Amino acid sequence: MQQVLGLTILATFITGILLVPFIDFLYRIKLRRQNQITKDPFNQRTPLFDKYNSWKVGTPFGGGILIILVVTVLTLWAYGFLNIPVKGWELFVIFFSFISFGILGLYDDLKKLVGGSKIGFFGLRLRHKMIIQTILALIIASVFYFKLSYTFVFIHSIGTVPLGILFIPFAAFVLVSFVNAFNITDGLDGLTSGLLLISLVAFLVISSQQLDESMGIFIAVLLGSVGAFLYFNIYKARIWLGDVGSLSLGAAFAVIGLLSGKTLVLVIIGGVFVVEIASSLIQMLSKKFWKKRVFTAAPFHLYLQQRGWEEPKIVMRAWLIGFILAVIGTYLALITKG
Repeated sequence: MQQVLGLTILATFITGILLVPFIDFLYRIKLRRQNQITKDPFNQRTPLFDKYNSWKVGTPFGGGILIILVVTVLTLWAYGFLNIPVKGWELFVIFFSFISFGILGLYDDLKKLVGGSKIGFFGLRLRHKMIIQTILALIIASVFYFKLSYTFVFIHSIGTVPLGILFIPFAAFVLVSFVNAFNITDGLDGLTSGLLLISLVAFLVISSQQLDESMGIFIAVLLGSVGAFLYFNIYKARIWLGDVGSLSLGAAFAVIGLLSGKTLVLVIIGGVFVVEIASSLIQMLSKKFWKKRVFTAAPFHLYLQQRGWEEPKIVMRAWLIGFILAVIGTYLALITKG
């Protein structure tokens, strides 16, 4: 555990030192939001979002690039330096999901700059994102099933539930769900990164209880890097994750939960993310098929803004709820076997 915590400190220090020149670099290459008009995946204007976020125009996004680089290099170095035995395919699902979804997010970020105003949409359309995400998720889920022999889920009070080949679509669904949940939640300064920080602490405790040293090292390094990023991401943020960050971190979070075998715990610890994507999905489907809104605004954090809640108030209370859910999820993980 001392080595793991030492890596968290090292990752925090390295990321913190690099962030200031990295932010300056993003300004120089103009990787930042350029205008006050955004559109949803159905190419419809989002005036309510623009109302509460127009003042953020000019803030650079792309913080996820630095997090991916630091975490990947430092984790691989730690495995070798500490002589940690790792399974090749486990290493593959961790870094393939982390990096591949990050590349997809980076492409989407760049698309916003190059084609946003000319083509008429903010990044990739929903169907394009979902197709690519599904392909990536199915690749990762297939490795879980065929190479790592994951064929079941563990549910508290029920026990092991065998899924067989159905584990592949199940794992792919979990991955795509959390990738998009992180992306949707990343609408307020510090919201996604702060919630992830809390969730990672919970899974660090769980991995320690499971004696999974290789997973613990990845979580510890990710924890430190995200913690340093959060310092610059809290209200008023100097840098955002961007899609490159939210997609990669959502994929990493889902894979951590799947590898731990605690899928129900994953849903509990990531409960705020679940609420965010559920509210957005319900609203989206209602508008698409019934031409009416279920909520006055979605996702849930935007609804709270419409009700008059200030951004820092929403974020801090979300952190508090995330902390409570993390404690509950960790408790359930520690009192059960499987």
